[in-house]
Amino acid sequence: MASFRYAVLLALFLAAPLAAAPRGGLPDFSRLVTVHGTAVVNISVTRGLKPTGFSADTTAPENGNARDFIRPFPGENAQPTEENSLGSGFIVSPDGYIITCAHVTENAREILVRLNDRREFSAHLVGSDRRSDIALLKIESTGLPTIVIGDANKLQVGEWVLAIGSPFGFDSSATAGIVSAKGRILPNESYVSFIQTDVPINPGNSGGPLFNLRGEVVGVNSQIYSGTGGFMGVSFAIPIDAAMNIGAQLKSEGRVRRGWLGVSLQDVSRALASAYGLNKPRGALVADVLPKSPAAKSDLRAGDIVVEYEGKAIDRSSDLPALVGLSMPGTHARFRVFRRDQGMQTVVVTLGELKEESPAQPPPGKDRPEDHSRFGLSLGDITGLQRRELDIDHGASVNDVEEGRARDAGLRPGDVILEVDGKRVTDVAGFHRLLAHARRGRPAVLRVRRGMATLFLALDAADRSGP
Repeated sequence: MASFRYAVLLALFLAAPLAAAPRGGLPDFSRLVTVHGTAVVNISVTRGLKPTGFSADTTAPENGNARDFIRPFPGENAQPTEENSLGSGFIVSPDGYIITCAHVTENAREILVRLNDRREFSAHLVGSDRRSDIALLKIESTGLPTIVIGDANKLQVGEWVLAIGSPFGFDSSATAGIVSAKGRILPNESYVSFIQTDVPINPGNSGGPLFNLRGEVVGVNSQIYSGTGGFMGVSFAIPIDAAMNIGAQLKSEGRVRRGWLGVSLQDVSRALASAYGLNKPRGALVADVLPKSPAAKSDLRAGDIVVEYEGKAIDRSSDLPALVGLSMPGTHARFRVFRRDQGMQTVVVTLGELKEESPAQPPPGKDRPEDHSRFGLSLGDITGLQRRELDIDHGASVNDVEEGRARDAGLRPGDVILEVDGKRVTDVAGFHRLLAHARRGRPAVLRVRRGMATLFLALDAADRSGP
């Protein structure tokens, strides 16, 4: 760990940042590319394949990732035994450590690195982390040019940035654009808070650096959002601080250790903010606390709204997992939470270590007796099947939701209402009884089980004519 950090510090002295000079009101990246492009590499990967019948596949990836297309030469009854793909990377230490994307090196049988001066090296995969999409390679050489590490936290939306990589195998290609947004969380990517740009990124750019105007690397180009597989104006980069943190762990331990809290989270809607008495929607609402988790062993409670983690503000629920994940297991993490009817609290949680997640369970069926309510709800008592599948012993099951306040609140068929304003719902009659005594002037806060997830919803329970 120490030697890797020393190498990074040495890189800062060996390659001083070089700002892009303006030309005609727009930045001129030419000197930046000349000086700092020497540390960008082309990566060629050979993967083994099982013998199969051949069919040419030129379609785009379904998930829109900036993966390399594999377009085999057409041939009747061909039986390919391997495939080749291209990616990019950048040198972070003079002795040959290289950062790239994990999907570039996935299932690699052989990795070849070509430098800017056309020298080629066989690379060793030090480690790979699929959750962050970061991999660390090592080539045997010394005195190599290195990139300069920047600070992704200082990036501003609208700021110019530059990517250098090998789109479609065209080495040392430079493309420019601006930062479109920060802190983007993508589906199934809970542990990376991406930088969104409009820099043209294509297959082969993955793993390459994203530079600011000072010639500092602020991100690792990783994905695009596309319906065709080609660039459509939206690309995403992993912040460099997260990438270097992952790289350091891969070098020292060969794997990545992440902090684990053990909660499910949701965003705070305007209705929930009003119900809690917050002046605006913000923070991460703790929808559920997993049994025997680090959160369960602390004073953190379901219903708390986390507004700050280790001194960093939490605006949305997606902000928290990435920060917790970058914390080492065993960290005594300080949370600032807003607790209903108690105001701001400080909670300290000793983080555990994140393990592989269990697959989600499907929601239960809805063949249950009904009880119509004035909120547009059809309710029934929970069944024995729900008790077993959802591991619950109380609640009111939502069979149907018609037009009205329940649908506006976000309730769905299959939900089980567990609590009203923090009070346990025993059955359908109990739900109506608690709702009748809900605080006037604010929506009632419902704690709801949806499949294996738990969330909070705000239901306007005020008496009025109509549904």
